Amino acid sequence: MGEFKRVAVLSDVVSGTVIGVDVDGHRIAICNHEGDIRAVDGTCTHADADLCDGDLEDGELVCPLHFATFCTKTGHATAPPADEPLRVYEVKVDGEDILVKID
Repeated sequence: MGEFKRVAVLSDVVSGTVIGVDVDGHRIAICNHEGDIRAVDGTCTHADADLCDGDLEDGELVCPLHFATFCTKTGHATAPPADEPLRVYEVKVDGEDILVKID
């Protein structure tokens, strides 16, 4: 059983952007896709690149190193060279606070 932890506020993540946060040893990418806040692992499953330095395009996170893409809703790798999915974290928005469930 995990607990929700405050990781950011809504104004930190404008629509179409991604930010990186470190929580309890986890690197997490917080993404805002058209107002839908999503959280996935912040490290590429292909080459350990920081996905938080990548771009968010149509709800997919683009790795800045080799341009693999991941669906921010499901975590699935959607373009090579990555073929392993990202972990997806449960997100709650409480007022202006963004909370992520950490296991």
